[in-house]
Amino acid sequence: MYPELQYEKVTYQNPLLALRIWRIDALERTPEAIQRQTETDWQEKKYVKWHYHKEIEFVYIVQGQQTAFCPDEKLVLNAGDVAIFGSNEPHTTMPTDLQLSYYVFQIDLQNYWDQSTMNSMKRFSEVLRPLSSLNYVCRDNPEVRQRIGHLIKEIHDEMERGEEGHDLAVAAMFKQILMLLIRYDHKRCLHYNDNPMLQRMQPILDYVDQHLSAKISISELCSRINMSYTYFIKQFKLTVGMSFTDFLAYKRIKRAEQLLLTKNLSIAEVAAAVGLSNMGHFYTMFKRYNDCSPGQFKERLSAPFQTF
Repeated sequence: MYPELQYEKVTYQNPLLALRIWRIDALERTPEAIQRQTETDWQEKKYVKWHYHKEIEFVYIVQGQQTAFCPDEKLVLNAGDVAIFGSNEPHTTMPTDLQLSYYVFQIDLQNYWDQSTMNSMKRFSEVLRPLSSLNYVCRDNPEVRQRIGHLIKEIHDEMERGEEGHDLAVAAMFKQILMLLIRYDHKRCLHYNDNPMLQRMQPILDYVDQHLSAKISISELCSRINMSYTYFIKQFKLTVGMSFTDFLAYKRIKRAEQLLLTKNLSIAEVAAAVGLSNMGHFYTMFKRYNDCSPGQFKERLSAPFQTF
């Protein structure tokens, strides 16, 4: 996507939660030459040594100062500040203080989509602009900044402890962060597509949930809600926040994860149950979402929880 950039493959601490969070303390001194070069690269729109990943990212500064760069913005972050980067958005950070200490929180937003929260979650689809446009929310609202920073710390601590129910706690706290960003987005930088189209699409969403094991024809779905193929494809992406093809694949893999963890089925039986009877295709799709095979996924989730 960005030939000058490094794609970062994020290794999740828990594949079901699809996140990685860690704290960095006591950095060694960064030479001034690196600081000058990073600044020059950003000003000249050179993305050397920058990186990107499909996960959105939060940076929370505990102590010291750090400068963060994305293509259209430079952020000078001090203790208590929070920065946000969108999915596949190129960015880099540069320490500007010897005593820097901060959290990095990377999370796959799509993992938290479900029909009960779709109307809110679709606002983060980055159809109009990257999530870094929301950095003003934390900058202009000290209370929001403090609450989000506290939630990031609590998520880190929950992951470190790995106690029973930590997955519920982490998911709830992450959704609190998203709720704060929506409620304080007074500039309306998120994707606001407030129209009745979601209600019109609801029969399609219900049909997909009920027929994941069968072949699903887009043409048949179009006829169910009286739309042309082209109009349906366009409106579905605008309304839901992802293409219908991606949505269907996502729903199938999520159902496969549930079956692997709750049913005594072979991998072939799981694949057939979610409409992906071609085993090669099923393995490819599953690995795309989980960075591991179905068998490895089941083994990892049945083993004692570990952080990396």
